[in-house]
Amino acid sequence: MPLLGGVRPPIALLCLLIVALAGLTAKVLGPAGEPAVPQAVLGSQQHFAEDGAIALRASIDERVTDLERTADVLNEGDPADPERVLSDLSNTYQKWTGTTVLDLESGKVLAARGETIPLGWLDKEVLTGEHALTPRMVRLETGDVRLMTMALLDWKDRSQQLLIASNSLSVPAINLGPFRSMAVVARGGEVLATEGFEQAEALNSDAERDELTFLQKQMSRLSEQAAAKTEQNPVSAREPGSHGYPGVSGTLLGDSYNGRIATAGYASLASADPEQRRSVGAGLGLTVVAMLPVVQEQAVGQERELYGLVAAGVLVVVGLLAAALLWLAVQRPLLALFLESRRLARGDLTRPVAAPRWGEAARVGAALERLRRQLSGTVAEPAGGGESRRGRFGLRVSLALTAVLLLLWCVPVGLLLNRTDASVSVPSTMVNDQRDRTDLVADRVRRALNEAQADLVSMTRLIDPDDSDATADVLDDALGKHTRYGSLYVVDRGGDVVARAGAEPHGGWDEAAGAKKGQDAPLVRVTGEGGKKPVIQAGAPVPDHKGMTLVGEIRVEFLNSLLARPGLGEVRVVDAEARTIAASDGFLAFEDLPRDALTDLVRAGAVRVGAGPVENGLLVREGRSVTVAAAAPFSGGGVAADIGWTVVSWQNAKHFEITPYEREDRSVLAGMLGLALIVVCLGWIHLVVVRPLRALAGSAEKLADGDLKTVLYPRYHDEVGAVVRSLELVRQQLQARRQNQARRSAEPRLGARGR
Repeated sequence: MPLLGGVRPPIALLCLLIVALAGLTAKVLGPAGEPAVPQAVLGSQQHFAEDGAIALRASIDERVTDLERTADVLNEGDPADPERVLSDLSNTYQKWTGTTVLDLESGKVLAARGETIPLGWLDKEVLTGEHALTPRMVRLETGDVRLMTMALLDWKDRSQQLLIASNSLSVPAINLGPFRSMAVVARGGEVLATEGFEQAEALNSDAERDELTFLQKQMSRLSEQAAAKTEQNPVSAREPGSHGYPGVSGTLLGDSYNGRIATAGYASLASADPEQRRSVGAGLGLTVVAMLPVVQEQAVGQERELYGLVAAGVLVVVGLLAAALLWLAVQRPLLALFLESRRLARGDLTRPVAAPRWGEAARVGAALERLRRQLSGTVAEPAGGGESRRGRFGLRVSLALTAVLLLLWCVPVGLLLNRTDASVSVPSTMVNDQRDRTDLVADRVRRALNEAQADLVSMTRLIDPDDSDATADVLDDALGKHTRYGSLYVVDRGGDVVARAGAEPHGGWDEAAGAKKGQDAPLVRVTGEGGKKPVIQAGAPVPDHKGMTLVGEIRVEFLNSLLARPGLGEVRVVDAEARTIAASDGFLAFEDLPRDALTDLVRAGAVRVGAGPVENGLLVREGRSVTVAAAAPFSGGGVAADIGWTVVSWQNAKHFEITPYEREDRSVLAGMLGLALIVVCLGWIHLVVVRPLRALAGSAEKLADGDLKTVLYPRYHDEVGAVVRSLELVRQQLQARRQNQARRSAEPRLGARGR
């Protein structure tokens, strides 16, 4: 009998899988200990570091782009005084710690603003060659590190001038929340800047100073580890199937102090789209590390481990009963048929066939008994004598009973064990991180709108409304460089379009639209109610042309791309009336938020507290679900600060890797594995045993009824195939017996004719 055929392998596999599933159940449903820090908290720190890296990279790239754009605008115009250049630059962009204009021919400083920029690092390699004018990090005499950005001012009939701007590689200006600290780390693990640590002089006790010293040492040690890890290739560093961040990111676990353990997330600066746009910030080799001390989780009690052992023990008992049922109902009758059919094929006709009592095996046994009588010459049963056995229960009932028996374990474990409800305790860290990360996204969107309006201000210097063709060329060139705009156009006092580039304008520009009493009209606004998409506009007055305005319509898709962040759930930008303007997922223009609790949260966040509106976060418990939500109104500086928009985010806490939900997922997994076990093993038995045996029962009954012409071919090399081969031998014997009887009956007639 082949080892891999017949009824024995699937039953043996069922037993092995049940034992394996029982061991897995004992291990995962009741672990003896839980991690000191939930994986959800660690993952949140990783996402926070990624957000910080994105903000820092975007800030560096924007500063480089703004300086290069300013130089291009100046080079296309008439020669400008160096002092005027720096004055206009500081008025348009407040982002550099120091600026300098240097005459390259004489080496003389023509103008300077802000902190003094050292020039000792300028050499031939900086100014010439393949990497000429590439931004680079320079250490000042004070020990601080600055990023030096350069652009060339080149006018006809004047010597070339070098515009240099320095800015600190400080931690991005984001809300770190309470107790969190962040660091910018260079290659080798050197910490360039930190934020979030209190000053030792401001602490009131030695215990607080000792804790501060501990945290600072932890940041230094974890920063070295993070810098080493980010040196890896992003493809090889990420686990297969991971997505979301193009650079290298991960989590680290530090030491504990006073019941709190230092957790950290790290992320290298990476280009948002390396294939389409080179990032200056991504090439500096910087890493952002976010560290947060969290309270250690208490170890789970012994009763939780007992739950897993009890569930595993019940599964073993159920599995033994299922295996016994299959052995009694399927394997044992089939082996009996195999032995009886082989006995008949060998010619042993002395004993009656020991037929099984029910099912297809009983039908085959009855047919074998009738065939035995025919071979032995005993008077056979009438044709169809086995019909009474056709109505008996078949082997499919046995498989169904086995499946029900196993389902009695799978269903309760998968659907009832470790179920969660709205009373699940969610770590406060997750709520705080949801709030702080939402505020970070709000700051990111606000800065993007400010940058869009600042770009328009920079472009207005090149616009001459009296020459519409030249203006259209300028707008076409600008539209090709700035993917954030869908269209650019210049409108006059009456709202007529003088020149445009890109798509057809979706809305006009009313100078007084949205203006509040005693205030000027906002330069960033949204229109298009009733349409398919909101129309987001940014405007900049054209100098020396009163009533002329350069308008840029910002693509909604651009804002949507700023909102999609892993681990933050669904994110939306809403206006002062809580109507949707942009979203990380699909949305309808100006639709309301899906829950009243979110609308109330947005309104509560818009209430001014102290200097202005503040971000809020909360848990929403509805039914059996828990939702973590946060709202962050626009605040800070720039033209987009007072437009009344809010970023709101929410996600189901079930997505968090915290202990209650992990236990529930493990229980569901155990139940699903049990279902897979049922389908595989019982399906195997049905395919290789039950179906062939039902076909065999029909063939055996036809043979017993006198059908000797149909040849029986065994399809499988197993017990059923062996019975088929034996029946074929019996058929041949009956056919030979019938031929001999016909020959003997014909011989007397031939003799009588001869006389």
